[in-house]
Amino acid sequence: MTVSLTCLVGSAIRTQTRLKVSRETGGCQMVEPETFAFLTELALNNRKAWLDDHRTERDDALRNFTGIAITLHDYADRFDHSVATTRIKPKQSFTKFFQEPRDRIGRAMYRADVDVFANAGDPAEDFGYYLHIEPGNCYAGAALFQPSKDALARLRNRLLDDPAGLKDVLDDPEFSKRFPEGLVTRKALDALPEGFKVRGPTVPYFKMVGLGCRASLPDTDMLDDQVIDELIDIFRVASQLVRYFDW
Repeated sequence: MTVSLTCLVGSAIRTQTRLKVSRETGGCQMVEPETFAFLTELALNNRKAWLDDHRTERDDALRNFTGIAITLHDYADRFDHSVATTRIKPKQSFTKFFQEPRDRIGRAMYRADVDVFANAGDPAEDFGYYLHIEPGNCYAGAALFQPSKDALARLRNRLLDDPAGLKDVLDDPEFSKRFPEGLVTRKALDALPEGFKVRGPTVPYFKMVGLGCRASLPDTDMLDDQVIDELIDIFRVASQLVRYFDW
């Protein structure tokens, strides 16, 4: 199915205006319909030539992501004060479309999904909050999904030092209700990493190359002007996991 993108001209202005109004009224539409349309077409036409021909639509989507990053930061005092007081760099607060060969899953050159971060540090070094935007597969939570080598070592050492603390987080009724999957990862090892000899319920987490929690969000919610309240609640509950991994 091909979605027409001819209506995208001027969407950046509409995005900025809507975000301004929403902050004044207490609501916030996160994703523009045109952004969903662009990501849908990118998934179907994952080629450089196609993306070069749709630079205007790409730039409009990037402005949408920048606005989302700013909005999450603006509301951060309602779920994590440390994020609210951190100086934000909006254009560095979301993943890029181009995938380095070593990071690719499959043969696709470009990601057709984006993660927007709300972090007190670097998303590759520090646990933080994120919103995953992908048509038909949106979700939000807290994670360190693509850690650097040093960050992964710190994560595993934290699990080793305080397994009971993690159990307390996962067993919390509010946390388990909001995140029924528990901890998830985007990449898992077949065996325990070298140097770690552990037993018990934490074994699967040591095999995870980065981990986090997530709560699914229907696309319709992402277009609703009250979705910010849902995101704040997700992040508030997920803050338990962020505090556990607060190095």
